[in-house]
Amino acid sequence: MSVEGDCDTDGSLRIEGQVTGTVRAGKAVVIGKDGVVDGHVVTQDAVISGRVTGTVTADSRLEVQASARIDGEVHARRMQLEEGAELNGRLSMGDRMAPSTEEDRGGTSTVHEGDIPENVTESA
Repeated sequence: MSVEGDCDTDGSLRIEGQVTGTVRAGKAVVIGKDGVVDGHVVTQDAVISGRVTGTVTADSRLEVQASARIDGEVHARRMQLEEGAELNGRLSMGDRMAPSTEEDRGGTSTVHEGDIPENVTESA
């Protein structure tokens, strides 16, 4: 199944097909191994096994499983990254997350070099 447009719910959302647009869920977003999101993901908790090209914002927790690939920005209070997962882009975690105002969520933001935690290295 393929969806073009935004998906918005107060509850949880599971994606096993392709979504082109913004995915917003008040509780959780789960992207299965065959799931693909070309857009933004905004939620409290996220579990990603598939592919995301865009910005992922998890206000509480993000789990990136071994089969996952994220190309874009990631903002999460806490994150679990399994061995084998691919994350290409910028990362902000903890209290240094991107602003969580409704206007800013799902949009692009800039993370400055000084905002990257010491235990994370940048690659060119």
